[in-house]
Amino acid sequence: MRNYIRPLLFVAGPLALALALVTSTAAEEKVKKDVPYVPTPQKVVDKMLEVAKVTEKDVVYDLGCGDGRIVCTAAKTYKCKAAGFDIDPERIDDSEKSKSKLDKDIQKLVTFEKKNIFDLDLSGASVVTMYLLPDVNVKMIPQLKKLKDGSRIVSHDFDMEGVTPDKGYPITVKGDNRNHDVYLWTTPLKVEKKK
Repeated sequence: MRNYIRPLLFVAGPLALALALVTSTAAEEKVKKDVPYVPTPQKVVDKMLEVAKVTEKDVVYDLGCGDGRIVCTAAKTYKCKAAGFDIDPERIDDSEKSKSKLDKDIQKLVTFEKKNIFDLDLSGASVVTMYLLPDVNVKMIPQLKKLKDGSRIVSHDFDMEGVTPDKGYPITVKGDNRNHDVYLWTTPLKVEKKK
C-alpha cells in the first residue's frame, strides 16, 4: 500500500498548489468585477482633494486607484505623499504611466501597489479617497473606523450607508455629461444607530 501513497503525495502537492492559485485568481477576478473601472473626471478629482483640505503634511490613499489620477494630482498640487492601491495589475500599469509623466521630485512622493483594498492597513493615511460602489463603501467601514481622528474620507458619487457625512455633504460638481456627488466624512465616523 505504501508504494501507492508516494506517487499520490507527489501529484497532490503540485495539484494543491495549482488549486490554490486558481482559487486566489478567482477571488481577485470577483473583486475586479465588484468595482468596474470608471475614471473620475479631473474636475471631480480637484474638488475631492479641495474638500478634504489636503496639505503637504497629509498622506493620501486612493482605494481602487484606476489610472492614478487622484494620487498624481494630490502629489503634484499639494506636494504631499500619496499612494494608490488596486487589485488589477492593468490599473497599476496605467497608474505607473501617469506617474512617469510627473516631475522627478513629485514622482518620489507617489507609490502604487497591487493590493486587495479589503486587506489594506489604512493607518498611514490622513486622507482616503474612493470611487467604489455603495456596498463596497459599507464593507470598508471597519477599516475606515481605524483611521486617526481628524482623517478625511472623500467618496465620488456614493455614500456609506449607516454613516452620516459631514454637514453640507454631499455637494454636487457639474460635469460635461452629468453631475457628480462628492461626499465627505471626518473621523471619528458618525455611525447611525440601528432602529
